[in-house]
Amino acid sequence: MQYREDKKCGNKLSVLGLGCMRFPGGIGRIDKEKTEALLLKAYKHGINYYDTAYLYPGSEEVVGEIFAKHSLREKVYIATKLPQALCSSNSDFDKYFNIQKKRLHTGYIDYYLMHNFTDYAQWEKLCGLGIEKWITEKKNSGEIKQIGFSFHGPYSEFIKLLDNYNWDFVQIQFNYINTNYQAGTEGLLYAANKGLPIFIMEPLLGGKLANLPPSANEVFQKVQPGSTGASWGLRFIWDFPGVTLLLSGMGTEAQLEENVKLAETSMPNSLTEVERQAIQEVKAVFNKNYKVPCTGCNYCMPCPKKINIPACFEAYNASYAVGLMSGIQQYMTTIGGTSNFAHYASDCIECGKCESHCPQHIEIRKQLKAVKKRLQFPGTKALLSLARKVMAKRM
Repeated sequence: MQYREDKKCGNKLSVLGLGCMRFPGGIGRIDKEKTEALLLKAYKHGINYYDTAYLYPGSEEVVGEIFAKHSLREKVYIATKLPQALCSSNSDFDKYFNIQKKRLHTGYIDYYLMHNFTDYAQWEKLCGLGIEKWITEKKNSGEIKQIGFSFHGPYSEFIKLLDNYNWDFVQIQFNYINTNYQAGTEGLLYAANKGLPIFIMEPLLGGKLANLPPSANEVFQKVQPGSTGASWGLRFIWDFPGVTLLLSGMGTEAQLEENVKLAETSMPNSLTEVERQAIQEVKAVFNKNYKVPCTGCNYCMPCPKKINIPACFEAYNASYAVGLMSGIQQYMTTIGGTSNFAHYASDCIECGKCESHCPQHIEIRKQLKAVKKRLQFPGTKALLSLARKVMAKRM
């Protein structure tokens, strides 16, 4: 296993981290026996970073139980996340944090994240509740070692978040299809230039890049016969010197074995020009199914109604290139559907400001209606609002 240094604190982190949302058995139906075998094998192979969250059903409990059973807590780094969308008062910070410590059988969290930021307003809300003082107190007591956030919003909001607090690390979605999506390549490089450790989620786009269309797979096979889609996706991420680690939701031991082998040999700046060109060709295969020629330049932003226009189009395009359900899921995530700060395509007031700045001359108002029609089913707002209320009560 290779390790890269967290330059903020000196920790040596395995370049491959285990994402703990999709354990064997499925979300909410975790097979403890298979998960225990998986976690132990991951540790044996040198993986020392494990990422879970309060909102991953059963995940924190299983991780805590297994690490405690095998006396591994002090030998690994655990990351988990504050469900910031559920926080409405200062007391909620301790409420959720204490539950997490109990679930994880620990008195401290190595890497603690604000979960699923989509815009700067969410951080401002937390600041109004006293989150900065709370973080300082927890870091001083040693209960939180490193503080960061996971991000699913537009580039402009990402920069605001980075520039307005002294974060210890960041976690972003990134893969060779999503280079202009959310934080994107520019955001990755911006964070790296600030000296922040960068953790990557969705390196395989929820598994879609591990199961490529035949026409895309043929491109890779010509360059490297016998290679897998997963190998190309992971190597693309590790090729970036600024990346500290990537998270892979390895649900089987076979996936673990393959990814570990890749992690042992993939180095920064190691892709050849031929390989880089092959990745661009595969990306073009995906893009053929794209309906809106948006490049993610963000010139249309900011929207007066705070709609993440490029992300809406990215989700819309993905619904054709990857699959409808994947597109809907991406849309719900990127608009902040689980938070009180959701901004839907249907919020467009058709002011036209965005179109006057679009270098691709996209009929943005018309296309946002198409996004709404395909990805935002009737009653979406009411249903998500009800879901947030039910979730808050259950938590």
